[in-house]
Amino acid sequence: MSDIKKVVLAYSGGLDTSVILKWLQDTYQCEIVTFTADLGQGEELEPARAKALQFGIKPENIFIDDLREEFVRDFVFPMFRANTIYEGEYLLGTSIARPLIAKRQIEIAHKTGADSVSHGATGKGNDQVRFELGYYSLDPSIKVIAPWREWDLLSREKLLAYAEKHGIPVEMKHKQGGAPYSMDANLLHISYEGRHLEDPKAEAEESMWRWTVSPEQAPDAPEYLDIEFERGDAVGINGKRYKAHEMLAELNRIGGSHGIGRLDLVENRYVGMKSRGCYETPGGAILLKAHRGIESITLDREVAHLKDDLMPRYASMIYNGYWWAPERVALQTLIDHTQQSVSGFVRVKLYKGSVTVVARDSVNTLFDQNIATFDDDGGAYNQADAGGFIKLNALRMRIAANARIKRGS
Repeated sequence: MSDIKKVVLAYSGGLDTSVILKWLQDTYQCEIVTFTADLGQGEELEPARAKALQFGIKPENIFIDDLREEFVRDFVFPMFRANTIYEGEYLLGTSIARPLIAKRQIEIAHKTGADSVSHGATGKGNDQVRFELGYYSLDPSIKVIAPWREWDLLSREKLLAYAEKHGIPVEMKHKQGGAPYSMDANLLHISYEGRHLEDPKAEAEESMWRWTVSPEQAPDAPEYLDIEFERGDAVGINGKRYKAHEMLAELNRIGGSHGIGRLDLVENRYVGMKSRGCYETPGGAILLKAHRGIESITLDREVAHLKDDLMPRYASMIYNGYWWAPERVALQTLIDHTQQSVSGFVRVKLYKGSVTVVARDSVNTLFDQNIATFDDDGGAYNQADAGGFIKLNALRMRIAANARIKRGS
């Protein structure tokens, strides 16, 4: 007899999580609560409710939550304040969604009196780590069920056979061999993995991309956007104010029309293997470029350099599932402190896949035109001061050079 009484399942309503739902009922003989998160993936979520009801889930145990604003405001924007990029390219669209899903699952577990949570991540992937580190950080006593690490349904054929045996509806695409890619979408990005992309020599088909036109097919005329920032967060476009999730959705629409935000990446997974994925992040690409633009005139040089030194470590924390860890929270406090003066506007130029900062201004600007000018600065800067600065910095190198000369080397 299992000691699992009630479990909250992260449930999409797709083939895998529908099989997991039935498998949990059969294996653990427990009550199931389903949780479906709306993170802006652009899919109809009500069918998930209908499928859950079909499997006998009580209406009060079905949660479909709109988390779009919380996702962008409390997860994406704090990450972008750090200019976060993993391994030089990846904007962490999947990684940053997992701590929010884990948080809401734990909240629902507490609300419904569940003693366990479950997810559909495989034993090969990063998401199992991200979900479970989140669970244990928020509730150290929670029990976790990871079906892909327990069952023997390790092939598509076995999943389909199990679904057929138990009357689980299977979409036609699965009967015909499945979708050409494994996809994950939210307001920040859409990702593509598997199948054709498992061969790193194979170029992704143009028909794969959903949010962006190819740069070659983008408009021949550039588009300019004025993006307004307040304390490091984007709040407006061309004079119009937006909520956080509306801002990102609008930038996705505009950026996608210019072919911005495509990425084909072989990344290093937490579990040790290399994995190839393709990503579309048009709004994120624009925001990251614009944020660096406003920081360029509002941050002190050494503060900016310190942020750049810390960013790769911050990115690894998010990629590896440590959003709720004390080191990430501490680092976020430092990052947010640096953003108090990061307000103003940035003008970006969008053209055939590229984003270029062409203008920026702020009441907090540290740019002094009187000092920076190549014309007569009226004594604002004494160029003769540079000589002493250079000699002091060269002193150790001059000493080393004299020592080499004495040695005859």
